[in-house]
Amino acid sequence: MPLITTTEALAAACRRLALHPFVTVDTEFMRESTYYPKLCLIQMASRDEFVLVDPLAAEIDLAPFLALMRDEKVMKVFHSGRQDLEILWHLDRCIPSPVFDTQVAAMVCGYGDSVSYEQLAHDLAKARIDKSSRFTDWSQRPLSEAQLVYASSDVTHLREVYLALQRDLEASGRLHWLDDEMKVLTSPSTYELHPEDAWQRLRGRIRKQKELAILIELAGWREREARARDVPRSRVLKDDAVMDVVTSAPRSVEALGRLRSIPSGFERSRSGGEIIAAVERGIERDPKNLPALERSERRNYSPATVELLKVLLKMVSDAERVAPKVIATVDDLEAIAADDEADVAALSGWRRTIFGESALALKHGRLGLAIHNGKVVSFQR
Repeated sequence: MPLITTTEALAAACRRLALHPFVTVDTEFMRESTYYPKLCLIQMASRDEFVLVDPLAAEIDLAPFLALMRDEKVMKVFHSGRQDLEILWHLDRCIPSPVFDTQVAAMVCGYGDSVSYEQLAHDLAKARIDKSSRFTDWSQRPLSEAQLVYASSDVTHLREVYLALQRDLEASGRLHWLDDEMKVLTSPSTYELHPEDAWQRLRGRIRKQKELAILIELAGWREREARARDVPRSRVLKDDAVMDVVTSAPRSVEALGRLRSIPSGFERSRSGGEIIAAVERGIERDPKNLPALERSERRNYSPATVELLKVLLKMVSDAERVAPKVIATVDDLEAIAADDEADVAALSGWRRTIFGESALALKHGRLGLAIHNGKVVSFQR
């Protein structure tokens, strides 16, 4: 199974693929030892062919591939494509458009939360996928025949999966239900990494304003350091060590060295001094200028209201054959419980029609829930 290793061959393949209304796309990458994922293989397929592209080849320029990804006349089909799109964004600020994600589409079509590609391939393309090559090292060359077969199956069966889901969505009139999700997937803001926002990955562990201030400074330092060295965040400082520093707030390298999560001698390195400096900056921050703590922005609401909204959401999702999280998240439910005008997706568009209006009616006692023949049903009050 040959690999495309030259720009000329890639350009010719992309010209052929561009003649079709859609192209299925997948990538294989490694990110265990780097900050940014390392692109190792590109797979694409039209109805007529599939191609495997070696982005690590010495004599290849990916410009033809990136141009195809930006071609508005060709639908780019991914399965759970967020990481693939993240790679392309960091590779060349390329956001493919238009995009169709079969995992999102499957959730709208009643396949549950985060359905796997293997399951869809089995159900819709009558195919079985050998997953034994999934966690192999895709950066090593040459790639084995088993790896190439596995890689090709990620886009060849995806063609039938896409067509089946598209037919289902068109028949049900729900194709536009994907619009909001696809906007998120194709927004640069989804993939831009700002060190000043790095603290949000750990915000759920914070309960005090002082800790939040230190976390903002320390997480920002770690993000900048990991990016500069092109290593994973954990290579700079593990999450548990970050939280130990945040809660202990050491103000000297000696105090830093006494923390159990800090490796012996680490406090005497350049990083040790920079961590102490980050702690000092956090302590000096004006509490009035800090972001709200987790859930502190929520106004008073009854936890029982949220639990009832969860029951309603499950009832609606079952009836509509849509995965619950496509309709509303727990945060959405908490926001609705607190505010009738909450700025959440569940209170706009098609989500409001099938769920949001009922959620508000339930909250204000105009709608009731009951059990009938073993199922949850609603009734007007």
